[in-house]
Parts: sequence; C-alpha cells; structure tokens
Amino acid sequence: MRIAVFGKQFGEVFFNACKSLFQILKENNVEIVIHKPFYQFLLTNVKMKPEVSDFFMDHDEITDVDLVFSIGGDGTFLEAVTYVRDKGIPIVGINSGRLGFLADISQGEMKVAIEEVIEGNYTTRQIDLLEIETGDNHFGEYNFALNELAISKRDSSAMIIVHTYVNDEFLNSFWSDGLIVSTTTGSTAYSLSVGGPILHPSSKSFVITPIAPHNLNVRPIVVPNDVEVTLKVEGRDSKFLASLDSRSKVLENTVHLKVKKAKFSINVIELRGHSFFTTLRNKLMWGVDKRN
Repeated sequence: MRIAVFGKQFGEVFFNACKSLFQILKENNVEIVIHKPFYQFLLTNVKMKPEVSDFFMDHDEITDVDLVFSIGGDGTFLEAVTYVRDKGIPIVGINSGRLGFLADISQGEMKVAIEEVIEGNYTTRQIDLLEIETGDNHFGEYNFALNELAISKRDSSAMIIVHTYVNDEFLNSFWSDGLIVSTTTGSTAYSLSVGGPILHPSSKSFVITPIAPHNLNVRPIVVPNDVEVTLKVEGRDSKFLASLDSRSKVLENTVHLKVKKAKFSINVIELRGHSFFTTLRNKLMWGVDKRN
C-alpha cells in the first residue's frame, strides 16, 4: 500500500500518538509520500524522522497513492481536500485534538482503526462539494468548498443585504451580518453554529443560513443541490468578505457570486461503528440528557 500523508502543526499531547502511527505504517510495509512542510515539522518539533519514499508540495505531485491520511483537525482535513480535489483518492481523517467531525479517528482508537484501514475493512462514501463562479474567477483553481461559502460584512458595524436568487428566481433579501450556503457536510459546521439544521450526508441539498438576521421571521432554508444560487451584496461598505472553507477574499459589492454543486466529489472512508448518527452522538453530544 502507498499513501500520501498531509498534516499541520499539533501540540505535544499528540507527539507519542504520531510516533505510534508511523510505526504502525512501517510495521505494515506501507510506502509513504509526505507533505514536505509537515515532514519538517516532525523533524524539528516532534523529534522524529519517519521513513518516506517521496515528498509532495501540490496537487499534481500526489500520484499513484491508495489513500491520503490527514493528520490534524477538521481544518487540516479541509486543506487536504485542496490537494486531493478531483483525483478520487479516499481521505482518512486522524484527529490530533479533542473534537473532529471530519477527522474522526481519535487517539484512543487509532491503532485498531489504522490496522482496519490497511486491511481494507472499510467502506467509501462520496460527499458533495460546492463551487462558486465570479466574473473574474477570484478564487482561481480553489473555487470549491467542502463545508460552505460564507458571505459576511467586512469592517463596518452596519449590516449588509444579500439579495438571493435560486435558479434566477428571487428568494429573499437577507438583512444580516452575512449569509452561509453550506453543503450537507457543512451543515454541522458554521451553519449549525448560527442556527442551521443538521442534514444527513446522503441528502442532496444546500442550506442557506442567514448570520444574525435583522428580521426574526427569517429562518434557514434547505434547497436541492442541483440548483444555482446567485448572491448579490449591498451595503454601506463597498466591499464584503467571501470565504470558501478557510480561504477568504475581500470582494467589491459589484461582484455577484453563483453557487452550485461542484463537478467532483470527495471520497472519505467510513469504518465500522463510525456511522453518521454515532458521530452526532459521540462528537456533538447530540441528544445528551442526564435523564437517559
């Protein structure tokens, strides 16, 4: 088996677990291609020198691998997606912290989980992304998101107005601090924190969620993800902030954004006992009640 390893910096609490991870891979004769900055972090901070066969720095250099391991939190996982993109390589999320919804393999279960992965005891699930179009292609080749597009006011304390259309039919003008268009995966991220609903991963939908809306009768709405959502921003400030997952751009109000389902999906692995509902209960403490 040949894998690509992508990671970011993490704290000392994960140092020993990281060493154990690479030891497990070595014992199972796994060939490793590693992101070069992460390799330097392991050398300098973790004081370990994993055996690797090659390095990669960008999307094109990930070739002939069976899996991509993302070591970190959900933010690291989202960045790993920018390297995998449309290659169809399944991603394994290993959590170096406390809570990970995408990076769902915890330290406590890592040894057993990694051995299950190596033995092929997992299923693969496809998850949809969204992409945006702007007149001048402001996000370049990174115009996609696994979680969400977030529109927000920039510096002013004044609200913005986001005129929203679905398949060119007017939906609403949202007077608010901003607006989120999220995927089903993103429904448990930023959208959830501002009152959006949780969607099952198999739901082929987007959630349109206002951020601190001025009108209390405005609520999130779920729409099919085969539609095109157009956003036009108005406000006292001539600019606004647009964020695709963790990648942000300051745009002029004259820029209109068109949101639709991306042309490619991401494959993630799902181990036994790691269903969506168990993740909700275990990671988000969903439905926890001391009476139970």
